[in-house]
Amino acid sequence: MDKPAIIGGRPRFTEVLPITKPTLPDYESIRGNVEDIMKTGMVTNSKNVRSFEKAASSYMGVKHAVAMNSCTAGMMLVMKSLKLRGEVITPSFTFCATTNAIEWCGMKPVFADIEEGYLCADPNHVNELVTKKTSAILATHVFGNPCDIGALQDIADDRKIRLFFDAAHCFGSEYKGKKIGNFGDAESFSLSPTKLVVAVEGGFLTTNDDEIARLGIMGRDYGHDGSYDCEFAGLNARMEEFNAIIGNETLKRLEKNLQMRTDLVGIYRQGLSKVPGISFQKIRDRSRTTYKDFPLILDEKEFGLSRDQLYESLRMENIISKKYFDPPSHKQRAFRQDIRLPVTDSIAPRIISIPLFSHMPKDDVKKVIETIKNIHENAEDIRKAL
Repeated sequence: MDKPAIIGGRPRFTEVLPITKPTLPDYESIRGNVEDIMKTGMVTNSKNVRSFEKAASSYMGVKHAVAMNSCTAGMMLVMKSLKLRGEVITPSFTFCATTNAIEWCGMKPVFADIEEGYLCADPNHVNELVTKKTSAILATHVFGNPCDIGALQDIADDRKIRLFFDAAHCFGSEYKGKKIGNFGDAESFSLSPTKLVVAVEGGFLTTNDDEIARLGIMGRDYGHDGSYDCEFAGLNARMEEFNAIIGNETLKRLEKNLQMRTDLVGIYRQGLSKVPGISFQKIRDRSRTTYKDFPLILDEKEFGLSRDQLYESLRMENIISKKYFDPPSHKQRAFRQDIRLPVTDSIAPRIISIPLFSHMPKDDVKKVIETIKNIHENAEDIRKAL
């Protein structure tokens, strides 16, 4: 190979390789439904939304799947439904939407550390953080990898607090053979373009609790039941019909797309496993992840470059990567807290997600692997250049 582009070589990709692309249905498969909503004028929260809710509920085996316009809205309405007050324990290593939802509901986020390797909330630290002010645990299934749900549920039961999940990445994930969507008091999913089930934008609140579902349905429509007599202050969080049409079609292809993505991860793992200084997220036995992202965790001394130096080197090769989740929530300007979370503080500046999407050509995966190897082999010259 040529030397890396960052030290004068030719970029490995002539066109930009994005971090992800939505795997969308062809237009012919949705044409009829799109034409129908144009003719009828029923453009929001109508029959396609109901069909999508039924399909999602059936796929997960959960009693209620309530369509939303976002995962964030779903988390906010869970908190409203449960009438939470005070403090909510949540991982700092998560997308900002998790913490945003807590703050918007007028509660205080209490940040927990994550488990080494698995990158999800550490149950031992969560348990240490519970006080009389704690009303709930909001845990994130990071990158589609399920939390240690059993341990978190035991804590919630023992301490008599609520448990719900940010399942944004998890449509298709499983814990001990059971679909994510069935755990805790409720779970909230994202259907945005970076996910496996895509509705352009949107989300689901899933629960087996009838009252949470009832309040979620009202809450997405301002907090009333159609009478315009609001039971509580809700949101405009309805899903549009067009979004539901796209979502329903991508759900039909979920298992196929998930298998394709898993196969690509296998190629990545095989190709990068012997590169010094690179390790991967761990997945628990009897759990299935969606691989919403494929992160690498770098040991700078062994790899020869820092995460930021690898990021810049990949950018020069026209490969887009992401620094998920850096800075973690407790170091962001909006939520900053002067606390020490040893694992989070160690992982955040060393983690980088590389391109992955279900219809990504295998040759592109192999080219990314070759590029990373080439960058590692030229690490000394890159360090000098930078």
